[in-house]
Amino acid sequence: MNKTISPPKLYTKWFRWFCADDYYEELQGDLEEAFYLNVEKYGPAKARAIYIREVWLMLRPSVIKKIKGQATNSNNIDMIRNYLKIALRNILGQKVYSTINILGLAVGMAATILISLYVQHELSYDEYHTKSDRIYRASREWLNANGESSLHLGHLAPPFGPFLATDFDGILEEVVRINSGYGPLMSYNDKKFEEDGFFWAEGNLFHVFSWKFIEGDPKTALTEPNAIVLTQSAADRYFSGEDPMGKSITFNNFGTEVDFKITGIIQDSPPNSHFQFSMFASFVTLENFFGRENMMQNWGSNNYATYLLLEEGKSIEELESQIPAFIDKHLGEHGGEPASTTNKLHFMPLTDIHLHSHLDSEIEANSDIKYVYTYTIIAVFILIIACINFMNLSTARSMKRAKEVGVRKVMGAFRSSLIRQFITESVLIASISAILSLGLVVLVLPWFNDFSGKQLSFTTVDPLFFAALMVGVVLAVGFLAGSYPAFFLSSFAPVKVLKGSKLNSHKKLNLRSALVVFQFFISICLLIGVGVINDQIEYMKTKDLGFNKENMVVLPSNNEIHANFELIRNRLMEQPSIEDVTFSSRVPSGRLLDSQGGEFEIDGEMKRIDFRVADIHVDHSYLKTLDVKFLAGRNFDHKLASDSSEAFILNKAAIEALGYSSMEEAIDKKFNYGGRNGYIIGVVDDFHFESLKQEIAPIVFVVTQGRARFVIVKVKDGQEDEAVAYLKEEWTHLREGFPFDYYTIGDRFNSQYEAEEKLGELVNYFSFLAIFVAILGLFGLSSFSVEQNLKEIGIRKVLGASVKQVVYMFTKRFALLVIIGIAIAIPVSYYGMDQWLAEFPYATDLEPVTFIIGSVVALAFALITVSFEIVRGAVSNPVNTLRNE
Repeated sequence: MNKTISPPKLYTKWFRWFCADDYYEELQGDLEEAFYLNVEKYGPAKARAIYIREVWLMLRPSVIKKIKGQATNSNNIDMIRNYLKIALRNILGQKVYSTINILGLAVGMAATILISLYVQHELSYDEYHTKSDRIYRASREWLNANGESSLHLGHLAPPFGPFLATDFDGILEEVVRINSGYGPLMSYNDKKFEEDGFFWAEGNLFHVFSWKFIEGDPKTALTEPNAIVLTQSAADRYFSGEDPMGKSITFNNFGTEVDFKITGIIQDSPPNSHFQFSMFASFVTLENFFGRENMMQNWGSNNYATYLLLEEGKSIEELESQIPAFIDKHLGEHGGEPASTTNKLHFMPLTDIHLHSHLDSEIEANSDIKYVYTYTIIAVFILIIACINFMNLSTARSMKRAKEVGVRKVMGAFRSSLIRQFITESVLIASISAILSLGLVVLVLPWFNDFSGKQLSFTTVDPLFFAALMVGVVLAVGFLAGSYPAFFLSSFAPVKVLKGSKLNSHKKLNLRSALVVFQFFISICLLIGVGVINDQIEYMKTKDLGFNKENMVVLPSNNEIHANFELIRNRLMEQPSIEDVTFSSRVPSGRLLDSQGGEFEIDGEMKRIDFRVADIHVDHSYLKTLDVKFLAGRNFDHKLASDSSEAFILNKAAIEALGYSSMEEAIDKKFNYGGRNGYIIGVVDDFHFESLKQEIAPIVFVVTQGRARFVIVKVKDGQEDEAVAYLKEEWTHLREGFPFDYYTIGDRFNSQYEAEEKLGELVNYFSFLAIFVAILGLFGLSSFSVEQNLKEIGIRKVLGASVKQVVYMFTKRFALLVIIGIAIAIPVSYYGMDQWLAEFPYATDLEPVTFIIGSVVALAFALITVSFEIVRGAVSNPVNTLRNE
């Protein structure tokens, strides 16, 4: 039993608070025993979730301790029945008030349930693996000479895995490597698909991970060469109606063609996995391609996702403390310094990858825990606004219920029973709202799934957990919304209220005003947040990147295209819609993941480059095709044979980092990089190769000698359709069997801001909900205000006040509250959005107009709402009003 892991303290205290003393010790003992058993069985995270669920399930009458002075059980039942009857009568008797409360709470609860489903899904990533609490993903970080991080990849070089397994035997139970196959063409008979979900994986893959086998043996499925395991959906795609076991499927990539024998079928990966796949091919096949010995000496190809399974009872700290010595042992020295001074290995729990890992390379782009926090806070805000509506309207109605309270107290009711009465009423309203909110969630869930790209449903949630969640939300909302009205109304002195004395209206008015201000403070913050997020997205999409990203079509290349590029280029250039053609190892909008070491000449001496310079292998026309601006020197020249092996072009950031006093000073200086010795022939201006979430990095361009993964075609403006139609025909011929696939650099840049766009869109919707709920409450308050002041309105009109003057007098009270909310919201939202923008290396300015629009929109909605009811009261006949009063 691991005593360092304990049940959640908050829920332990909560259980101690409500559990009857007679049962506490026995029940708490059972809960703890079950918790530690679950820790061993499922791991700490799931054990805590089960513990929380069990505590909530204990919340039942037979377990809850009796409140002091509580009567017998039979009396309790009668009392509760009476409470419910009165509560129902009050709800039906005040239809407008009840509708506003129920609708507001339903919207708030629906938002809370929706976000809870989303958060539960986000937090559950990779927990379905039975050994998830012992699995870690290794990553590699490079440091500059000044200790700053220059690159941090989520992958390792191929030798790390085997050496970790042998050097740390006793700490590590297994080490498994996975490598992406980069979308090979897989075919069976006439069925051909380009498989983005193809991975190479070592034979112990299924010992570490828990994907379920439908057919085959997980122990041997990937141990032999040319073996492959398919997911069920992949098997159906190729072998519909056939048994795929033992059949062959053909792999084709970069000119290599291999037949794989199907040795296993596994269930599709659950959606809450940090990467999706369609098939795993045996790693030993890949080793045969490259040679095992060659791979074991390749410390530069960091393309292998490496996962570690700890021995039971071992901690990752035991491993981490020995990593520097491990690195020095295998990597030796770099520039006279131990390799561990510039190389680090990090280990992240498998279940943290989805929300906490944002490295320079990931198998798939991950989400961010910040979005989970943001969505949760917004949902809670909406719920709080709805609860405030309930509290405000309840206290506004206090005069009407004061006599009820007075009569009850005179008849012998204790204050505690009145509190329970009012709490029961609020819990009943919360229960009705909860039922309505479930209907709302069912209606909007399909849209939310499309929006979020998730597959959320009630069926994916543990029904007991969901029931406990709903009960918890109802009770929490019921107590939160009903507590203040309950304590406030029950405090009335019966003598005063029955005599008709005025209650302390000043204090309650101040509280109501403060709550209205708080509602609009939140709503205005959300509206301003929407504006700033949209401004930032617009800024990232429209900022001048320093090169021409428009009309640039990117196509995949292969060895044959590269070998015959000049012929292909000339043929493509004959097409009138095509302006230029080039090829390269990396394309703008991608990541700069390639780099090597080198040295440079300055002040007559050769010095080692002690920071990271990313390299891009290009053809001679690359920089011209992209319209990159030259600051000094010249471009690569076809006519100069030495340019293909000795010429280097650097960007401005690289020149400044090297320490040259000017761009011109660097020209013709010696520059050695990645085994090439030559000279700097040109300097280009900085341009945004990566997204605007990344700072511009030092880059060196060299003429490629084989690394050319992409072809870039510059299309003439307005002739995109003709060009793509022509390229489809050509590329289908050049990459026979592969489906035609292309993208544009501009679209790829914009797609990188999808997370921010979703955040902006979601905040937009929730802002609307927040304003809607706040306005709903304001409508209720203005109705009560007019109703209670009809006499005053009548007298003023009799004395000569115009409708306009009456409307102005009442409207300004509410307008003042919204203006105070604006005054608080502006500095708070300014600070919050300034912090958010600070996370972007390139960000828009906070424009005053964004704050003005958010404020004016909120004020306009508020004034329109209150004016409706006030005008209705102001135009009423004063004779009728005064007669009734």
